[in-house]
Amino acid sequence: MLEHEYVDAAARRRLRPSVLGGHLAGFRERLEDRGYAAATIREKIGLLGRLTRWMEAKGLGVRDLDERRAKSFAAERVRRGLRRRGVEQTVLQLVEHLRLRGVLVQTVRAPDDSASAGLVAGYEAYLRGERALASCTIAAYRFFVRPFVVECLPAGAVSAATLGADRVRDFLLVRTRGLRPRRAQAVAIALRSFLRFLFLRGHVPVDLSHAVPRVRQWRLASVPRHLPPEDVERILRTCELSSATGRRDHAILLLLARLGLRASEIRTLELGDLHWRAGEIVVRGKGLVRDRLPLLPDVGEAIARYLREDRPPAACRQVFLCRKAPHRGFSHPSSVSTLVARAFARAGLDPAVHGAHVLRHSLATAMLRRGASLAEIGEVLRHRSPTTTEIYAKLDFGALRDVALPWPAARGEQ
Repeated sequence: MLEHEYVDAAARRRLRPSVLGGHLAGFRERLEDRGYAAATIREKIGLLGRLTRWMEAKGLGVRDLDERRAKSFAAERVRRGLRRRGVEQTVLQLVEHLRLRGVLVQTVRAPDDSASAGLVAGYEAYLRGERALASCTIAAYRFFVRPFVVECLPAGAVSAATLGADRVRDFLLVRTRGLRPRRAQAVAIALRSFLRFLFLRGHVPVDLSHAVPRVRQWRLASVPRHLPPEDVERILRTCELSSATGRRDHAILLLLARLGLRASEIRTLELGDLHWRAGEIVVRGKGLVRDRLPLLPDVGEAIARYLREDRPPAACRQVFLCRKAPHRGFSHPSSVSTLVARAFARAGLDPAVHGAHVLRHSLATAMLRRGASLAEIGEVLRHRSPTTTEIYAKLDFGALRDVALPWPAARGEQ
């Protein structure tokens, strides 16, 4: 039933015989289960009441409702000057609910059984199964590789006649023209990975990944962007510990600043990764690697408080959830970086880089200046290769001063 706290008596009389009337009560229960506030549920039910009138005016039944109708309804309200956020999203939530109940048939997109699509699908399976890359990395590689397949291998047939070093270089030169070096480097890395896949699968007799020219970018040319320890502490103090959101953000910032976790590792952290009795935390690093780090007292206390007082009940196993309904884990590492950028703004800081990685660099720099070796820093940051940690040697100004050569000046002075 549609209780009075969501719909008034007159609205209930209009809704019950409508095309959606028999489904709104179940939809309301679904919204309640997902943690929506009563005021938000009331607003959504009211919007669906207007949707029913729109559908009846157009002679549509409940089985005619789909993503296209949701877009049309939202667009018509915009044309009438009724601009409100979340209109299309609410209708899509109802469509999802009706499909789960079996009222609407799940639309199945016709599979692309072309040879080129099969080639890309095989490459994705290779990245996931053999290279153990994260989903976001696979998506980035696919974004760069798919245009190459469409342009150079439209029929999906790979042979020495259809693919050669000249064609690979021509494609890369056209695609990277005008791009910044880092972006062009990403295109080259993805293309090199795909060509290596073709060789390993026997599609080409020669490993054409060597034909991809390298984008010039000087190794160790930049200095890691970092903050001094006092600014890191200043950022941590900006969290409002009297609010649930502030306590969640404080726990996340402590993981970034004290343990040097990446934004992606914050997102994938699950409840089972917290080993309270052992005082350890399992970090899901790159390439499906699992590392164990000590659960420092202040970090553990902040996480425990968040779990005990603030984490909303949800089936999701991720530790950190969105505060607004539906309560689910962060969908992308950029959500963590956005959280960090807001902390910078609250602290009145404007560093050159605002992402979460700044706190990771800041931890490494603070360790170096307290006398830690590069090997110890690499162990804490869980670098696979010592060469990754070498960049922090540029911040050891004392050691650099000892090995610096005298600078020649006029008249033989130094």
